[in-house]
Amino acid sequence: MTQTQISRRRAMQAIGATGALAVAGCLGESGAENDAETNQSAATDGLPAAKAVDVDRIARDPTDIPPPVDWNEPREHDVTVETVRRTAEIEPGVTFEYMTFGGQVPGPMIRVRRGDRVNLTFDVPEDLNMAAHNMDFHAVYGPGGGAEATTIAPGDDPARISFTADYAGVFIYHCAIPNMDQHISSGMFGSILVEPEDGLPEVDHEYYLGQHEIYTDGDVGEAGHHSFDFDAMLEESPTYVVFNGQAYGFTENGVGPMTAETGDTARVYFANGGPNLLSSLHPIGNVWSRYYRDGDLLSEPDLNIETAPVAPGTTTAGELEFPVPGPVKIVDHALTRATRRGALAVIDVDGEPTRDIYDEDP
Repeated sequence: MTQTQISRRRAMQAIGATGALAVAGCLGESGAENDAETNQSAATDGLPAAKAVDVDRIARDPTDIPPPVDWNEPREHDVTVETVRRTAEIEPGVTFEYMTFGGQVPGPMIRVRRGDRVNLTFDVPEDLNMAAHNMDFHAVYGPGGGAEATTIAPGDDPARISFTADYAGVFIYHCAIPNMDQHISSGMFGSILVEPEDGLPEVDHEYYLGQHEIYTDGDVGEAGHHSFDFDAMLEESPTYVVFNGQAYGFTENGVGPMTAETGDTARVYFANGGPNLLSSLHPIGNVWSRYYRDGDLLSEPDLNIETAPVAPGTTTAGELEFPVPGPVKIVDHALTRATRRGALAVIDVDGEPTRDIYDEDP
């Protein structure tokens, strides 16, 4: 990192949220003052028309997960993460400007074994960003979980850090500049899975979901382009609460449900980016047969858990069995979020029952 970069990074850390955005050259686009003006205009004139989207879907495929660890000695992993600003639909007709790691929400899952070394290259390309960013890994010993060393503005040389995954578990990572709440709400979080030396139990499917709140100047379902609303965030009153950046994305009305067969087993990795609200994670029509509370992969898992609290800034893991066909709905059991704000996903289970435990027409 150059001396100029180091000086700029220290300046951004010292001068606070608005100042950091000004240094990044984006105050006129996403600073709090500008958003207040945008919010006033929207309240007077209604929302502007929906914008052209940069991507067909912002939601990361929940099966986009690296394969399980199959090595027995520590390895090195070269990982590059690029930040990308994207305009996409929260739901049909409703657009929003997301900030992302890698172009989708949540950011890519990183999967390693305890004791592995991760060599991270972090880039904030000038043509894809209008604000400074960094990465805070909850799996990293070090100042800010790496955030201090990775704080860069658009167009700076990429930042590089190296760390050993010293403790097993599944952990969140997120942007942690002074405006971190806005950046996380806009999509900047993901998970790193550090498998124990002996690995994890084998399952037939693994899914990766990330919940976060989106605070906008529009109402749920209101057509048009929604801008970020700082006042709503300060009140912790989100417009949407979604999985993988999209309202009801993994349902028939979205990009489609996840799928499984009767007799299969599945593990769900669930990251609550927040930035503010606790999630009450529940599989409707099922239970978490083995639940790794708070991402703890070393203790014996809890058994047959119906609903589990997942604090913001936490990735957890839960396993499911599918003895009978039909939809299993993954929800935040703060049910207004599931029924009205987007926090619902479906696993469609096909096949014949494996046990005689349910009859819907006796």
